[in-house]
Amino acid sequence: MQPDPISVEPVAVLQTAATTTGDNTTLSYTWQDNRPAYSFMVLLHLADFQSAQLRELDIYFNGNLLAPSYRPPYLASSTVRSSGWYRAADGNYNITLVVAAVSEPPPMLNAIETYTLLAFDTPTTFPNDFDAIMAIKFEYGVKKNWAGDPCFPTIYAWDGVECSNTSGNTTRITSLDLSNSNLRGVLSTNFSKLTALENLDLSYNNLSGPIPDSLSSLPSLRVLNVSGNNLSGNSLCTNYTGSLIFRYDSDTSACDKRTSSSRKNAAVLITSVVVPVLVVAALFVACFIWRAKRKSNVSIDDHIGKQQVESAPMSRKGQGDHLQDSENRRFTYKELENITNNFERLIGQGGFGLVYYGRLEDGTMVAAKMRSESSSHGLDEFLAEVQSLTKVHHRNIVSLVGYCWEKNHLALVYEYMSQGNLYDHLRGKNAAIEILNWGTRVQIVLEAAQGLDYLHNGCSPPIIHRDVKSSNILLGRNLQAKIADMGLSRSYLSDTQTHISATAAGTAGYMDPEYYLTGRLNESSDVYSFGIVLLEAATGEPPLLPGLGHIVQRVKQRIAAGDIGSIADSRLGGAFDVSSMWMVVDIAMACTVDASAARPTMADVVVQLKDSLALEDARVKYCSVLTRTVQRDDAALIPSFGPSVR
Repeated sequence: MQPDPISVEPVAVLQTAATTTGDNTTLSYTWQDNRPAYSFMVLLHLADFQSAQLRELDIYFNGNLLAPSYRPPYLASSTVRSSGWYRAADGNYNITLVVAAVSEPPPMLNAIETYTLLAFDTPTTFPNDFDAIMAIKFEYGVKKNWAGDPCFPTIYAWDGVECSNTSGNTTRITSLDLSNSNLRGVLSTNFSKLTALENLDLSYNNLSGPIPDSLSSLPSLRVLNVSGNNLSGNSLCTNYTGSLIFRYDSDTSACDKRTSSSRKNAAVLITSVVVPVLVVAALFVACFIWRAKRKSNVSIDDHIGKQQVESAPMSRKGQGDHLQDSENRRFTYKELENITNNFERLIGQGGFGLVYYGRLEDGTMVAAKMRSESSSHGLDEFLAEVQSLTKVHHRNIVSLVGYCWEKNHLALVYEYMSQGNLYDHLRGKNAAIEILNWGTRVQIVLEAAQGLDYLHNGCSPPIIHRDVKSSNILLGRNLQAKIADMGLSRSYLSDTQTHISATAAGTAGYMDPEYYLTGRLNESSDVYSFGIVLLEAATGEPPLLPGLGHIVQRVKQRIAAGDIGSIADSRLGGAFDVSSMWMVVDIAMACTVDASAARPTMADVVVQLKDSLALEDARVKYCSVLTRTVQRDDAALIPSFGPSVR
C-alpha cells in the first residue's frame, strides 16, 4: 500500500490519544515483521488538547531521530513522517516519543499509520498513455478507483482499463470501458491519444456533438461502441474498412446512410440554389450600408467612455456609474503617453496586453497596463478588474491608481511592483540571477494567501479571483507579495450564495477540474489554483511538462517514495527545514483534491503556512547560532546539525 498524502485523519481519531502514566517520560510502540522483501514508512499524527503547558517531544523511529523538540499544535492536526522506506535487519520496529527537559505534560500520540512498500517488477504505463487518460479523468470527472498508475500493479489496475506489455518495459492501454459512467459533454480528442487502443466502449453516457475525425485513424482500434449517446458525424463511416466494429444507435445520425451519388446530387442542388441567393443578399446589404453612411453626419464624442456606458447593457451601466463615482483617477490617453514617456519601457505582457513603466507628476512610480487590439479580454474584464480593485484595500492586493477609458483605448494604472512576479523568480529572468531561498518562498506564498483570504472572507460579498497563478503574484520592495490581475474575478450576489455559475475561465494547469467540468464557481476554485502555486514554490517546476503530465500527479508519485529531496527544488541545495517543506507540500495536496468540498479554506491555508514559516525561521536562527559558535572555535563541542525530519 502507498500513502495517500491527501487523505484526512478522521476527527474521531484525533480526539483520542495514547499517553503514559505517572512520571514515565517515554511512550513506545513496537511491532515485528520478518518478511525480507518488505520495507516500512510511518506517519505519526499529533494534536494537543491543551495549551496551558508546553509539550515538547523528541520522536524516534528505530533509534533514528525523526523530529527533535517537536511541539504538537493546539487543536490542529500535524504529521511527523519517516524520511523514507526503512527495513530493519532483525525485523523489529519501534516508535519512541521522549519528553524534552522543558516539557511539563507527558508524551502523547493521537494516531500512527504504517505503510508497507511492495516490490513489483511490472513495467509502468507508457507516459503518453498516462497523460491522455489523466486528461480524460479530469475532463469528465470519472468516478472510479482511478488513482495511481492505470496499469501498475496489475491487481490494482484501474476499473475499465486493460493493458498489455506491447514493447520493452512499457505497458500500453489497449482497452477502455467507460460505459454507463455518466460522462457528459463532447467526445474528447484525448481518446485518440491512446494510440494502442483496440477496444473503446463509451456506450450509454450523455455525450453529444461530433465524433472526432482522429478516432478513425487509431491504428489498432477494432471495436468502438458509442451507442446510447447523442453523437453525430460520418468520418468513421467514411473510413470504415470492415476491420472496425462500429456500434451506434440506429435512430441517430451518427452515420449518413445515403449513397455517394445521392449525396453528390444533393450537394450540387443545394449549391446551385443557395449561392445565387447569398450573392444577391450580400449586394443588398452592401448597398444599404453605403447609403446609410452617406446620410450619417453624426460627430463622434472624444469621450466615448460616457457613450459606451449609456448604450451598454444595464450591468455595464452600473459598473460605469461606479467608475464615475470612484476615488480612482481617470486618465486620458494623452496623459498615459506623458506618464510612460511614449510607452518607452516595457516591463511585462499578459492576456490583457502590454504593461509599461511610468511616473506620475509627483514622481510616484506606476505600471500602465494597456489593452491590446488582439487581446481576448474585452470591456467586461476591464470593468471587472476596475470594479474589484476600487472596493478592496489590503496590503497583499495590488492597489489601483486609476484607469483610462477612451475611444479605442482601455488601460489600467496601478502601483509599480519593482521586483516583478513570483514566476520570474522561480523560472523566469530573475531565477537566472538569484535563487529564492526557502524562507523567502514561504513568506511570499503566505502573503499571497492572506490576500486571497481577504477576498474570500474580508469582502462583502466575497470575491473569487478565478486566475490565481505565480505570474499574478507581484513582488514589491523587500519582495512583499500582492495579488494582481483581477480581470476574471467574480463576486457573489449575496453573502448567502454558495456558488456562481460561470463559463470556465483561467489558465491551463491552474484551473480547478471541478469548476472546469461543472461551471460551478466558488472559493475552492481559487484554493485549487493556489495549491498549484504552492507546488511551484516547493518544486520550482511549472504546472505542466510535456510528456510528464500535471504537477499534482508528478508530486504524488514522488511522495510515494517518502523522500522530500526528490520533491524539493534541487536549486535549494537542501537548505530548508524538512518539516517546513513537508507541511507546504501537504497543504498543496490538500488544496488540489478533486472534490472541492474536501479542500481547506484560505484561512486554514494561512494558519498552516505561518507554522511552516516558523519552522524554517527556527532552522535559520539555529544555523546562525551555530555559525557564531564555530567562529569562537567551539565547534568541537557542538553536534552536527541538519534540517529537521518530519
